[in-house]
Amino acid sequence: MDFELNDEQRQLKDSVERVLSREYGFERRRRIVASDEGTDRALWRQFAELGWLGLPFAECDGGLGGGAVETMVVSEAFGRALVVEPWLASVVLAASVLRDAASPAQRDAWLPALIGGECIATLAHAEPASRHDRHIVSTRALDTADGFRLNGRKSLVPHGQVADLLLVCARSSGADDSPQGLSLFAVPRDTPGLFVDGYVTQDGQRAADLELVDVDVPRNALVGKPGGAYPHLSHALDRGIAALCAQAVGTMQTLYEATLEHLKTRRQFGVAIGKFQALQHRMAEMLMALEHARSMLLLATAHADLDDAPRRERVLSAAKAAIGQAARSVGQQAVQLHGGMGVTDELIVSHAFKSLTVFNLTLGDSDHHLARVGDAIRAEALGT
Repeated sequence: MDFELNDEQRQLKDSVERVLSREYGFERRRRIVASDEGTDRALWRQFAELGWLGLPFAECDGGLGGGAVETMVVSEAFGRALVVEPWLASVVLAASVLRDAASPAQRDAWLPALIGGECIATLAHAEPASRHDRHIVSTRALDTADGFRLNGRKSLVPHGQVADLLLVCARSSGADDSPQGLSLFAVPRDTPGLFVDGYVTQDGQRAADLELVDVDVPRNALVGKPGGAYPHLSHALDRGIAALCAQAVGTMQTLYEATLEHLKTRRQFGVAIGKFQALQHRMAEMLMALEHARSMLLLATAHADLDDAPRRERVLSAAKAAIGQAARSVGQQAVQLHGGMGVTDELIVSHAFKSLTVFNLTLGDSDHHLARVGDAIRAEALGT
């Protein structure tokens, strides 16, 4: 298998890295995190002008027609710069659902604003009682004469407080733990009965809890077929895992480079501490963990767009678990090798460590995904 980027992908990689190095310095990131919205709308529109927000959409919809590799390239660069803009929420998760399930009329209505940076979308799926199980949904959608009425709660909705369009997963029928009977609804943030409680997460990103109290939406708010949302939802979450893994690898690269530079410049007993053999061994362990994570990222990227759901989910879970373990190792080594300075707000190391900590918990932690891989292997062995 050829893991080399083609010419267009290399150009995209160079362009994203060049723009972020110029426009997204550490101090600007700190200002964005401290702002009320936690995102820079002017910068988001600049991303749109560069075509990044249209990356996953087909050219006929005004996008670039990119796939998993292009998403990986941009996500890894965003991870290196610790970008806090709603890339994952809008351009990966929400875009995946709209690309796969939205009708032509819905795409005409929403995609121009999304691709143009005028609208931010997000996927409202997780609930307080669902843990990491994507099929557990208790939010209900009642079919009414004029459309649908939604009631329920959502938690940890990425960038829910700034999203203009929320793709809410609700149950049209069936038990709360059944994959069947799930539907997706496009709900504008200003819809009556929708209450949004936003907050800052540990890594400086933004999330929100939603409460839906008799939220009435028209019939054309339904995205896809009623009760048939689970395949689209599951594929969107798998694509989100692949993008998250790319961001984590980029963040690990930043930690490795910052730690290497620290060992070259920090002096003790008259020499750079990087001369000490024990610390060289620690750096070698960091590099091995980083390269292992990078290889798992390539595997995840190669399967992110796969239509074979059981195989895709097993590979993505294996990658998420392995990269999560590597991220923990690299993050802890970096902080320890920086000493007390490693946890101060003034150094990028502490911010990167927090980002990797949240990565481990987002869309399922390592324990959850290891259990999924075990269940998949067991089911295959038993022929079920």
